[in-house]
Amino acid sequence: MRTREEVDATLQIAKLNAAELLPAVHCLGFGPGAGAAAGDFCLLELEPSLCQQLEAGHSLVIRGDKDEQAVLCSKDKTYDLKIADTSNMLLFIPGCQTPDQLKAEETHCNIIHTEIFGFSNNYWELRRCRPKLKKLKKLLMEDAYEGPDSQKEKDSNHSKYTTEDLLNQVQASEEEIMAQLQVLNACEIEGYWRILDFDYEMKLLNHITQLVDSESWSFGKVPLNTCLQELGPLEPEEMIEHCLKCYGKKYIEEGEVYFELSADKICRATAQMLLQNAVKFNLAEFQEVWQQSVPEGMITTLDQLKGLALVDRQSRPEIIFLLKVDDLPEDNQERFNSLFSLREKWTEEDIAPYIQDLCGEKQTIGTLLTKYSRSSIQNGVKVYNSRRPIS
Repeated sequence: MRTREEVDATLQIAKLNAAELLPAVHCLGFGPGAGAAAGDFCLLELEPSLCQQLEAGHSLVIRGDKDEQAVLCSKDKTYDLKIADTSNMLLFIPGCQTPDQLKAEETHCNIIHTEIFGFSNNYWELRRCRPKLKKLKKLLMEDAYEGPDSQKEKDSNHSKYTTEDLLNQVQASEEEIMAQLQVLNACEIEGYWRILDFDYEMKLLNHITQLVDSESWSFGKVPLNTCLQELGPLEPEEMIEHCLKCYGKKYIEEGEVYFELSADKICRATAQMLLQNAVKFNLAEFQEVWQQSVPEGMITTLDQLKGLALVDRQSRPEIIFLLKVDDLPEDNQERFNSLFSLREKWTEEDIAPYIQDLCGEKQTIGTLLTKYSRSSIQNGVKVYNSRRPIS
């Protein structure tokens, strides 16, 4: 235990002026359990907003299977966890007082004997990242819903997932997962989240569009109650309403619930139905068949197919084929590798729908292209190719 005289002598040897320092002195010593306790704790560096959430009683959750890079999730954001080494030893001192606290207490010339409880040479730092949501669709597609009368529904061996199951297995925050479930047009059936099988979804949509046509309704004003009454004998009412929500926007007028159906969404789904059965489709023939296949009054345009299908203008005749953005890799480099293996040179207009979802908070399509591709001019048009050889 050091005395004040020993402290003053040490200051003199170090040529430090005691008048320029706080009068209180911390004398540090390792306790008997310090070495053993060092591995029992991890230091985590948090941004102010996360600290405030913890102080308000909210939780932070670490998610990831054994073969996945761990992420930390708040209620609405996802962060990569990285170990940062430090050249300074970080000491764990319970009840340690900071200089500001000592100043506030107007401490006189005294010695505070402090026991070090543990130490570390690294800490965890957080970096905001995109939620890893590809796994969500993969899990739900294990048992796509084909309707109440399908054989799969009678077989109880298929995997089904509750909200809690998805939170345990998907590396994303709760709000990000719930938002993605909406993007995927998932719905809860008997407490489990399900994605509708595409053929079943198109069957429901066909029932609705045929009813709209037979009743001579406007696609901008489809009455919910009449739909349920007319189509209820054919399919469960909750499925009819879910399909209306997927392809339209709900509103209330004079106490009645209506849906404004989206022509773009219906045209896009019809195109997917046509393209999924063909490897490649003559573009001119496809556009003709597509226009004939959508409900009367709707106009098809290739802009409706961004992120769903790709047109090859270099082939003769021009062709179109299915290329869904959600089937591409989630990792940035792997995504670009996949795209450049499919096509050597891309225009920004063609590639943008396939990399838009990779943009972080402060990233743009331009910054991604600068990082992962090289640009050149071909026939007066700017094109992008891979920075690295593609095998």
